[in-house]
Amino acid sequence: MLPPMPTDAPGATLLDAASLLCEVADELVLRSARDTHVAVLDRVHGVQRAITRAPAGPVERAHRGIAGAVYGGVGLGLRAASRGLDRAAATGVGPRLDDRPEGRFVSAAINGLIGDRLLRERPQMAIPMAIRRDGSDVVPDAAGLAQAFPEATGRLVVFLHGLCESETFWESGRDERGTTYPEELAALGWTPVLLRANTGLPLRENGVALTALLRETVAAWPVPVTRIALIGHSMGGLIIRAASAVAAEPASGHTPWTDLVSDVVTLGTPHLGAPLATGVGHGSRGLGVLPETAAFGRILEWRSAGVRDLVHGLAEDVAPLPHARYRLVAATVTQRPRHPVGHLLGDLLVRPGSAAGRDRRGRTLFPDGDVLEVGAAHHFSVLNHPRVAEALRDWLA
Repeated sequence: MLPPMPTDAPGATLLDAASLLCEVADELVLRSARDTHVAVLDRVHGVQRAITRAPAGPVERAHRGIAGAVYGGVGLGLRAASRGLDRAAATGVGPRLDDRPEGRFVSAAINGLIGDRLLRERPQMAIPMAIRRDGSDVVPDAAGLAQAFPEATGRLVVFLHGLCESETFWESGRDERGTTYPEELAALGWTPVLLRANTGLPLRENGVALTALLRETVAAWPVPVTRIALIGHSMGGLIIRAASAVAAEPASGHTPWTDLVSDVVTLGTPHLGAPLATGVGHGSRGLGVLPETAAFGRILEWRSAGVRDLVHGLAEDVAPLPHARYRLVAATVTQRPRHPVGHLLGDLLVRPGSAAGRDRRGRTLFPDGDVLEVGAAHHFSVLNHPRVAEALRDWLA
């Protein structure tokens, strides 16, 4: 049995963000500077002592004492400021991050980077999986959905963003094209449902949350749901796959939402992993070899479980829905998708083979899937690209 979806969650304020900034400044910036300083000091004075065969002199002792006092005093001040800001934020004063687009952007980015940590230590800052409309969460019950979607049809097209993004990213490219995917599909009779998620959580944990949300949504939708299409950008495609693999109990008297899914579209999704995520992992281990660089490796180790999951993506154990058509969009920065540079760099974040779910040995996660290759495009171009828009209209006609 999946847990019920929360109907309300405390919102983070600007004071919460300021408190977190102080914490990060203390734990990462200040401590990294201190540890690097001490490591270099040990190296320099260690060489000097090895040459002179003398114990630590007054200059070294004074240096260590002054440095320790400075770092300790600044750290004490940052921790005190963080606690004070936390107490003020607990009273509910100050503007909420969700009140302005800039705040929503910052919140989404922070959740992508350390969202799992936020859920444990600062739950008021952790984004819940939710339907979004006009910058606010929609309660997934009959009243909330009817109010948010007065024009509801029986065909739902669900959009889920990628790492460190929010539902507003589907507005990308509006100035160039004059429209967006949700608007174009609404004109075909679909009802766009935009979601927002904490992309710092593990993929499978987000998959469970998405399954719970869609189960509640289908049960309470203003009209009977006849068809569902799922569209995910980058990590959003992986979360959709994870959700599809969850054994969900349907609400009483309702068809399971997975049985209503006719199409799954992934845009630049690293089904088999992303090189950048792998490089970050190797970098953190490499930096930890030397004391002088270990602090920088610790900064990389702060990355969330969601970022770590991008190293390998989702393998064969997460099978596609047998009755749904899978459409896979792979972009390359080169005009010709099969150009060697395009094959190597992909869309700068995801290689075309991973986006199509094909490994080097020719095995594929989606034997019957349709692959659209888009040239001269980067990872975020596919959020609103004319070739993708044309394909969506054909796929979901």
